[in-house]
Amino acid sequence: MVTTQSIRTVLIGAGPRGTSVLERLLANWAAAGAATSGAGLHIDVVDPYPAGPGHVWQPGQSRLYLMNTQSFYPTLIPEDPQLAAPLAGTTFDRWRECRQQDPLPTLTDDERAELAVLRAGDFPSRALYGRYLRSTLEELLAVLPDGVTVDFHETVATAARPAGDGKFDVELADGAPLTADSVVFALGHLDSRLNPEQRQLHAAAAELGLRYFPPAAPADVDWSDVPPREPVLVRGMGLNFFDVMGQLTEGRGGKFVETGEVLEYVPSGQEPLIIAASRRGTPYRAKAALEGYYPASVSLKYFTRVAMQRFETTGIVPAFDHDLWPLLHRDALWAYYSTLVRSEPDALADSAAFLKELDEAMHPHAHTTVKWEEAVRAVVESHVREEDRIDLLSLAAPLAGRSFSSRAELDAAVMDYLLDDARRSARGEDDPVKMAIGALHHGRAVLKSVVADGGITDESWVAGLRGWFESFVEGLASGPPALRAEQLAALAQAGVVSFVGPDPKFGVDRKAGLFTAVSPWVDGGAAEARTMVEALAPANRVSVNESPLLEQLLADGIVRPRTMMTVEGTPVQATGLDVRPHPYRPVAANGEVAHRLFVLGLQLSATQWGTAIAAEAVQQGGPVYPSGQRTLRDADEIARAILHL
Repeated sequence: MVTTQSIRTVLIGAGPRGTSVLERLLANWAAAGAATSGAGLHIDVVDPYPAGPGHVWQPGQSRLYLMNTQSFYPTLIPEDPQLAAPLAGTTFDRWRECRQQDPLPTLTDDERAELAVLRAGDFPSRALYGRYLRSTLEELLAVLPDGVTVDFHETVATAARPAGDGKFDVELADGAPLTADSVVFALGHLDSRLNPEQRQLHAAAAELGLRYFPPAAPADVDWSDVPPREPVLVRGMGLNFFDVMGQLTEGRGGKFVETGEVLEYVPSGQEPLIIAASRRGTPYRAKAALEGYYPASVSLKYFTRVAMQRFETTGIVPAFDHDLWPLLHRDALWAYYSTLVRSEPDALADSAAFLKELDEAMHPHAHTTVKWEEAVRAVVESHVREEDRIDLLSLAAPLAGRSFSSRAELDAAVMDYLLDDARRSARGEDDPVKMAIGALHHGRAVLKSVVADGGITDESWVAGLRGWFESFVEGLASGPPALRAEQLAALAQAGVVSFVGPDPKFGVDRKAGLFTAVSPWVDGGAAEARTMVEALAPANRVSVNESPLLEQLLADGIVRPRTMMTVEGTPVQATGLDVRPHPYRPVAANGEVAHRLFVLGLQLSATQWGTAIAAEAVQQGGPVYPSGQRTLRDADEIARAILHL
């Protein structure tokens, strides 16, 4: 310890990120033997939602809302032996196993029922993960080290201002301000202002008596306000779409029934007629059935950490499209064709010769993207039948280039896509397409470390990583469990769900008093409804987030959004705060760094990529990527700085 003075800190945000900082403060305080120095540590935790679960993971929400990772994946507790040992808690999967053997008396009947059948490879409900977070917090509070006190304030922090003498005052919506030596902003998911198009739709709904549901966390929405047996337009077919789908079908008493190899849906009669629309015209591809988070049969040959270190040693700041994507693209192609050879040996006449020639064509000695792609194309065309070849970029847009004479024809095409995707998911490691996506999944874990903290140029962050690759890889590698694709196909077969088509345009027919959606690739007129749902999360962009605290910090110049330069030399405002590592501290409007203010989580989206996912537990036999527990290391750095370690 640098000082023996008592320390006061305020954690704003009590979800997983804020709780991680609390856990790291306790662990580091105990490891440093701080109490023996006569010092004290007081922690104020501020969040309008109960601490541990925070906003998103409330244990009381519908159990139809599932996590997008299996039980074996998430953890609140770090497993890095280089960090101070945790005082309590474990990974979610170990907690699951313990609670199955020794249920807590505080568990509800629903929680006990879910735990009784939940396996490591299953997708738990968000509600159960929230119970884990709350349980872990309770375990930590039961073993507070000497000298540590914690107060929780279930209210909104409205401002944080310098108070002189290096301290800060944190103002609360109710109660006296809190004075602290340091403040941590772990704000998590925030509401955001509507964009111009959404404002127009919202205003038209108010004027014409329509129902418009803006972007929101699905658990915050009262879905009973969507009328039964009427059309409802749903914009967005990512992960939030499946939450909406579940609430408007199973949530209203409908049932999915296994009938041989095909899933069927038995309606309750209370469902609306869901008309789904998105830019691709199809939902995200479903996850493959795997033993672990990453496919074991796929390893990176080209986009490796060793390859990335070459950029560091030469002092080159790589560009995404020019330097990184060509390597990851190679890995995805290699994963596809090597899996094709392994799982479908009759697809090629001479597989050994093919793989040898393919490896030589892909070897990254070429100086331009065009040369290696042309060489690979020539090898593939000489060995692989046309129907067995892959166009990687087209995987994310399966309807591209197709036109449909009616929405019924479109619906049939989407159902075929969903069933084919579910079939591929069931094949797991033996499906070439899913293993190509698996290579992208591996690569994404490496990429998160490469691009962090200015690891790539601003221009390629804006135009490449966030410009096209993010939506591309999310549509392929961040999809729902395969069961959701089967359920959606069953709903379409039952006539409960239909589709609009790619590139939809939304509007309002004022004369008819209806929302409309039409695709330029589908004949037959516009889809119409009196209700429209935005199946989208609120924008994670600090300049438009609706947060009294964030708005005050920006207005007072205590923080500022990060500005990046496009390839044309035009400055653009990035989504996250401007920060300096490590630990992450905000940069003020005048360029000064606030050394006793810290940022963790979603508001780091301009310096880290992929800030929303939970920390990854170490999986036995699986790859260990540094990005997996990055947020826990970030929390540890913040805790050590607060404690002057």
